[in-house]
Amino acid sequence: MIIEDFTHSSDGANVARRAYQASLELAAAKSTARAAALQAMARSLKGRQNEILEANTLDLEASRDMAIPDLIVDWLKLTPERIKTTVQILERLGQMPDPIGRVINASYQVDRCQVYCQSLPLGAIALIYEAFPELGAIAAGLCLKSANSLILKGGSESWQTNAVIGEALMSAIDEVGLPSGCLQVLPPDRGASIRELVTQDQYLNLIIPYGRPSLVQQVVRLCTAPVLRSAMGNCYLYWSPTGSLEMARWMILDSHQSVPDPVNAIEKVLIDRNQKPSSLVRLWNTLKEKGFQISADADLVADFPDLKLAEPYEWTQPYLNKTIAFKVVDSLEIAIGWINRYSSGHADCIATESYLESRQFALDVNSASTFINASPRFWRYQNRGDAIFLGMSNQKGYRRGLIGLDTLTTIKEIVQGNGLF
Repeated sequence: MIIEDFTHSSDGANVARRAYQASLELAAAKSTARAAALQAMARSLKGRQNEILEANTLDLEASRDMAIPDLIVDWLKLTPERIKTTVQILERLGQMPDPIGRVINASYQVDRCQVYCQSLPLGAIALIYEAFPELGAIAAGLCLKSANSLILKGGSESWQTNAVIGEALMSAIDEVGLPSGCLQVLPPDRGASIRELVTQDQYLNLIIPYGRPSLVQQVVRLCTAPVLRSAMGNCYLYWSPTGSLEMARWMILDSHQSVPDPVNAIEKVLIDRNQKPSSLVRLWNTLKEKGFQISADADLVADFPDLKLAEPYEWTQPYLNKTIAFKVVDSLEIAIGWINRYSSGHADCIATESYLESRQFALDVNSASTFINASPRFWRYQNRGDAIFLGMSNQKGYRRGLIGLDTLTTIKEIVQGNGLF
């Protein structure tokens, strides 16, 4: 290991440099050692579950004293089920094929040479997140599996829980003998500030902000290192006149089942002007029975005065709760234009029985993912296959869509000559 003198460096530089150095060692570690560390991390979390829940109770009590918003308290509250799922994710990651070192065909060839690509880790990654204490463990698992070092910076509302989870994970890493700097858990009230951390582009290869749009936007504004924006809420559904009430109702309700993550929840519904009023009322009554609040545009409020009028800014902002706004549109083309302008752009949907409508929607909606007669519900872990995801990104650029193992790797092109000259 390279030993550096950090005396005259900022805390952010110290932390980032340590993560960078650890990433070099981690990239050289055997896949079996990383797999063993993941299993050890799962055992450690499981063994310290009661301690984690006790720390979480203290965080919840402190959050109430600090008047933390109810939304954040919901994200913060751990349950044995959430910890069990996290343990299962770590165990599954330990069993999955190694994503590093895979050989991929190149898109071109060179005379008298063989050209191919090979997957490599990104290097040093930082996750800046609020609440969601188990998210740090899941991110650590994904990074360790993809041979990346990780810096975790959570919010003050979840610090005691994050600290216990961090101790459990780091003790497992030490047990296997991997470099200790490959996982660092930063306290919110001291050490590197967000600004110090996200400007260490000479050491950090990726910053991932996770939480409310205000946090994500703050990190994006400050970053000089590459950033992968995550997105939550403000997903749209276009309910075509050809789409059934049952389909639209199921898509809306199921999209809100990914508790506590409101990642792909349908919060806005565009309806054709020719939609039957009786179908609308039946849908609204069902939603109200399920605890949803309904708001609508001026056209609908004029016809249904008991509805709350949605303010103009609401069409661009996520609610991140059980609120849904409805708006009348005159055609599929207008619906697509509205979605492209006002949606968060990570998951948008259509309920239709028309193949032509479904194809037009899928091709013309400018979102990371589109869903046709399917629920956009976000699954971090479906307990089948190799699909484990940290979140969802709506950006164009580095990566877009679900954030998984492939997102945390890159490729190197290798040109192998035959020695003739």
